[in-house]
Amino acid sequence: MLKIGDFSRISQVSIKTLHFYDQLELFKPAHIDSESGYRFYTLSQLPQLNRIVALKDMGLSLEQIGLLLNEALSAEE
Repeated sequence: MLKIGDFSRISQVSIKTLHFYDQLELFKPAHIDSESGYRFYTLSQLPQLNRIVALKDMGLSLEQIGLLLNEALSAEE
């Protein structure tokens, strides 16, 4: 498990953006510590975050991205 700061550096997505995506339920941490509230992520979550970033770069809104992610489309689709 990686702390949010470490995951932010690896993914090149800001902590603020990760918090925002969590708030929107677009990209949730793998674990949130019940006592401290710290968010933890895993390396296996990187492909999903990269997909979100790529779709955003293509001009899709976060709402549209959320709908696409809920449909569980493959990367090719």
